[in-house]
Amino acid sequence: MTKRTRREGYSAKALFQPRAVVLLADPALPEAHLLAANLAAGGFGGKLSILGMAAPGFTRIESLDALEQGTDLGVIALGREAVGRAMAGLAARGCHAAIVFAAMPPDELAAACRATGVRALGPRSFGLALPHLGLNASLSHLPVRPGRLALLAQGSAVPRAVLDWATAEGLGFSHIIGIGDNADLGFAPSLDWLARDPAAGAVLLDLRRIRNRRLFVSAARAASRTRPVVAIRPGGSHDASGAADAVLGAVLARAGVLRVEGLEDLLSAAETLPRVKSAQRFGEEAARGDRIAVLANGAGLALLAIDALAAGGARLAVTGTANPQVLRPGEGPDMAEEVLRLAGLATVDTVLLLHAPEPGEAGEALLAALVAQQARGRGRAPLLIGWCGQATAGPQRSRLAEAGFPVFATPEAAVRGALHLARDHRNRAAAAELPSRDVLEITPDRASVAALFARLRAEGRRSLSEAEGLSVLAAYGIACIPGRIAQGPTQAAVAAAGLGFPAVLKILSPELPRKTEVGGVMLNLSDSAAVLRAAKTMLAAVALARPGVRIDGLLVQRQAGPGQELRLHLDDDAMFGPYIGFGRGGTAADFEPDESFDLPPMNLTLAMALLDRSRAARLFDGHRDLPPVQRAAVADALVRLSQLAVDFPQIERLSINPLRAGPAGVVALDASIVLREPGQSSQLAIPPYPAELSRSWTSRDGEMLTIRPIRPEDAAAQADAFRRMAPEDIRWRFFSPMKELPAEQIARMTQVDYDREMAFIAVDAAGRTVGVSRLIRAPLEAEFAIVVDPAWKGRGLGRELMRRILDWGASVGVAQVVGLVLADNAPMQAFVRALGFTLRRLPGEEDVVEAVLALDAEGSALG
Repeated sequence: MTKRTRREGYSAKALFQPRAVVLLADPALPEAHLLAANLAAGGFGGKLSILGMAAPGFTRIESLDALEQGTDLGVIALGREAVGRAMAGLAARGCHAAIVFAAMPPDELAAACRATGVRALGPRSFGLALPHLGLNASLSHLPVRPGRLALLAQGSAVPRAVLDWATAEGLGFSHIIGIGDNADLGFAPSLDWLARDPAAGAVLLDLRRIRNRRLFVSAARAASRTRPVVAIRPGGSHDASGAADAVLGAVLARAGVLRVEGLEDLLSAAETLPRVKSAQRFGEEAARGDRIAVLANGAGLALLAIDALAAGGARLAVTGTANPQVLRPGEGPDMAEEVLRLAGLATVDTVLLLHAPEPGEAGEALLAALVAQQARGRGRAPLLIGWCGQATAGPQRSRLAEAGFPVFATPEAAVRGALHLARDHRNRAAAAELPSRDVLEITPDRASVAALFARLRAEGRRSLSEAEGLSVLAAYGIACIPGRIAQGPTQAAVAAAGLGFPAVLKILSPELPRKTEVGGVMLNLSDSAAVLRAAKTMLAAVALARPGVRIDGLLVQRQAGPGQELRLHLDDDAMFGPYIGFGRGGTAADFEPDESFDLPPMNLTLAMALLDRSRAARLFDGHRDLPPVQRAAVADALVRLSQLAVDFPQIERLSINPLRAGPAGVVALDASIVLREPGQSSQLAIPPYPAELSRSWTSRDGEMLTIRPIRPEDAAAQADAFRRMAPEDIRWRFFSPMKELPAEQIARMTQVDYDREMAFIAVDAAGRTVGVSRLIRAPLEAEFAIVVDPAWKGRGLGRELMRRILDWGASVGVAQVVGLVLADNAPMQAFVRALGFTLRRLPGEEDVVEAVLALDAEGSALG
């Protein structure tokens, strides 16, 4: 809901729906002339002003003092030295949105934004094109036609290439947004706008630098819930280890964004995703979205498609006929009618039609039939066309594209489009997956870990010894191999006898992260005498290899039984902060890395998915001499490691290697932990569950409930609560009759981004959800919703839920709360009026009233 009274300062509406634009132009700069020409030619319906030169289609002003007060957008085509003064002048005339094209340090533009209150795209922005408004304030070399594709780019080459290609393919744009060097207005505000703008059918991202990790992930997830979002990252090869690129992939997957490799893949996705929607198919077989039916007018094309599908991991659909099916003119059923039949099958996710040029008019007849029957294909599996050739096929492809079909020049390109559809289906489904009710309740000994870290700080240390690292894991419920610290060979032999044999001996030194390289680990010690000899040998070997190294003693452990060696890894990414890696352990982890990645916080569902993405998981059922692994125990350890990362952001790196896993569970054999520099911490890219907001509450008649923030595992309880609602309550809450909540809507209601919204649920002793209050933040206000179980009405629960949600809103700076109430919902109107809300009719909307409440910065209005 947008606010109906304008506030001073920046508004996203001024940037994305401007009514008046001013171009500040230096005539010595070529981009100034290009911008003037593009703005004048775009057909903008608002007012265009220009300062610095004359240009057709503009009202010329002699100074910023003459600029019309309240002009929405400033287009700054000036040299670096003039940008700051121009922004100050714009602010003085009430203009707080700008685009900066100059090459200048990002920090310099950021400082100018802070000083003036003007929010800006840039520096080095490609500009902004809003074709539905006729606004082209960009450096485009072609007119930008309107359409359903949104492009957010940091450079200029990628948007020009995409625009050039899209023009030839008949594709148009809803938005082209030049983020530039991302100094101020980055990806997050633009994605937030696109998430609410129905004009954007699909979003393309050219990603290089993310300035605010948490805002980006939040906005990307919001956008991907309602439309496909596709991203490329030029320059990923600069990371020699590959870890940063892999973490980016994990971040995008977590947000429901489709990651593609290279411009060709991006264009293929752009051809496919804005034009079609995935078929609505249900059941386990449909979950992957990759059941493909292939129809061709020649065997060669069909075989090429089959090869590409096999390489991409897709499946051939069961169609009731041959698949692939080759239909030549005059043979079998009409090809266009067969397309419709295949698209209507519940066993088909996508239909590929492949066509090679033919003598006569067969190609023209098929093209005409496809265009004529396009409307009949609604609600069916999408059709992707590989129309091969160029001399005759090129113009025909253009006609198919103009008709709205995703059309490609080769079978392989058409298959790429089908694979993108399948991956987008899986990504967005995974991001909205409804987890089970199971919640891993963790009650760690945080106090002991905090005391240990404080002692390390006092000693001036950042690295924990192995024994200290294992004690941290034990405090979080991760099973660790029993061990004792000895100060010499004799003590080590005595300790081993108490632990049992065979024994393991390790050197204890914070300066030796790889103990095996200096002879600091010895295994299979069968008795006390063997431990004594090993200890003497180890101390001598370490002294020889690393003279003067700090040695804190010897760690004696009981040797673990057989199992598979795994590694759990917590590290820090420069762009996205803490991440968790999982893969093979032992020495193999160094020379043959196999890691899958995700971000904390993690629940059991996410942990299981992380395991499934690794090669190590293929051996979990056992293989030859490797025993099977208890998957649930490994997932449990990952969730506990995630909670450790949430609780102690001062941890820089942590490695559990190896984690010995077998049929009975897991046990950590070694742990390495390094703290950040004093005073440093790292923000998670995804906000953790705010458990501290959970409170008990007792009703007027003495029944106790728990009121806490909602979490993904509440999905099933949310669905159950909906089923208990009266039909009238459902209509009042959702503004229409509904028999069942769709899974996608349940996911949106339970997978809350706690930085942008909050939902408090009331849970009874049986675990049932009996009430929900919700507040969704917008830039200037927040929208509320509330529903209470029929059995709990009139018992004070509604008021308590509203008090909790309004208190939260006030605590995060919400100044005003609004909500729409159906005009016939007299009970809700009376309820909110008693809470202090003002009710008012909206012009032209007789069936709803708006409830408005101003919040005090010190707390809600309820007291």
